[in-house]
Amino acid sequence: MTKTDDLARHAEKMAKKKAAREKIMSTKTDEKGLVIVHTGKGKGKSTAAFGMIFRHIAHGRKCAVVQFIKGGMATGERNLIEERFSDICEFHTLGEGFTWETQDKARDIAMAQSAWEKAKELIRDESNTMVLLDEINIALRYEYVSVADVVTFLEAEKPEMTHVVLTGRNAADELIEFADLVTEMEMIKHPFRSGIKAQIGVEY
Repeated sequence: MTKTDDLARHAEKMAKKKAAREKIMSTKTDEKGLVIVHTGKGKGKSTAAFGMIFRHIAHGRKCAVVQFIKGGMATGERNLIEERFSDICEFHTLGEGFTWETQDKARDIAMAQSAWEKAKELIRDESNTMVLLDEINIALRYEYVSVADVVTFLEAEKPEMTHVVLTGRNAADELIEFADLVTEMEMIKHPFRSGIKAQIGVEY
């Protein structure tokens, strides 16, 4: 086979793929606000979610973030949003760290409940096209917030075109079943296991 024949065969193959892809895409015409879950033991759950928040900001779309569990440590995402995009993205950090840090379960539950109330308020506001509930899966796992309440609320009260993103390990089966899009981050290798601490610009 000559090089010309090879290029012609490749072009024909790609043309068929393009036609097949366009046929599939022509059937995908619906739009809706998605319930999106990022879970798993691997790194990148919040990072990916913030990528979507920054896409919304870049498109001039109003959005909001509620952080469960995570405490007052400064992060690049929060600093950037609060300093430059607070007019279009509300940011609420309503956790104080994990129970082994606060050593006060009642306080942790109260903070998680407060975060959930703020989350509901922001989701009900139809001007928000996306609301990120960062690390809510941890609060659900420890039953600081009821997963049944979360699913019932999203089903009954989430505006039709609002996207809601829920992150954190060990997402509940009920939430996974209800969600439109679920991604599990798989950990293959992590520098923490080699004694390397969380680093600025990578983890926060």
